[in-house]
Amino acid sequence: MANSWDAEVAVTIEQARLLIGNQFPELHPSRMEIIDYGFDNTVMKVNSDWVFRFPRRGIAVKLLETEGKLLPLLYEKSLGLRIPVPTFFGKPSPPYKWPFLGYRFVEGTIPSQAHGVVREGESALKLAWFLKKLHLTDASEAVKRGVPNDELNRLDVKKRILTLEKNIHEIEELNLFHQIERLKDYLQHVPKKPLPSETTLVHGDLHFKNIVVNGDGILSGILDWGDVHIGHRAIDLNLVYSYLNPPGRNLFFEEYGEVEEVELEYARFKAIYTNVVLLLYGYHEKQPHTVVEAQKSLELALIRGTDLGE
Repeated sequence: MANSWDAEVAVTIEQARLLIGNQFPELHPSRMEIIDYGFDNTVMKVNSDWVFRFPRRGIAVKLLETEGKLLPLLYEKSLGLRIPVPTFFGKPSPPYKWPFLGYRFVEGTIPSQAHGVVREGESALKLAWFLKKLHLTDASEAVKRGVPNDELNRLDVKKRILTLEKNIHEIEELNLFHQIERLKDYLQHVPKKPLPSETTLVHGDLHFKNIVVNGDGILSGILDWGDVHIGHRAIDLNLVYSYLNPPGRNLFFEEYGEVEEVELEYARFKAIYTNVVLLLYGYHEKQPHTVVEAQKSLELALIRGTDLGE
């Protein structure tokens, strides 16, 4: 059975070398490696200084184009964490039918491959400053650059609960998570109250594969803006539950500001839903580091509040 992350087109290193060399000969792409691939893009590091992203599915093309228009605007706003800024805009050609983008490499390591990760203190403050600035950005500016509304209804619990149940069942069958009974119990406590109607500019896909930490394990950058849209801030606040520990959450909200309880419940739902998928993704794609980090993220998300005792 096909998985939701299966690629329609998976660009190889040699294909990418040819595409980049033909369109951007000044780069002389000699040293190249695939550093990651996700649901939507194959990510390649070029000559140590650049990262190129090539869509793996047709649905990702429009997302990449929107990202190319929006990120320069966000870079000018100095959000406090490093973000990739498109510099090379690859065009479709007979060897590869879709556009692709090249960015200056964002220094850092994804948490699943870092030596250690700080989940409170400075990491919590940096995430709070970043999300506060992002969520206060004038959404009309983003809309002018093609940023869509939440066309996928990412926080629609009724739409996603059956998929969550199915994925949790598969995790149980594969014996991938030692707190499986707590995870199954969560299905009885998903949010049911409606969310506030206010929307804002959101990253849309914040999880451990889309952030980087510095050498001290402190959050330092936000990657992969392909899911950026106008939606509810709870979508981004999911990272508070899946990445920060309870003391970190307390510090985050002291800086970010007050959030309604119902928003936190939806943020927690998004954290659990996303990391259940990432756990299965890591298993099926044979990425042990992804499996371990997804397990840790789920353990954190299953802690309901900001205190370990809750």
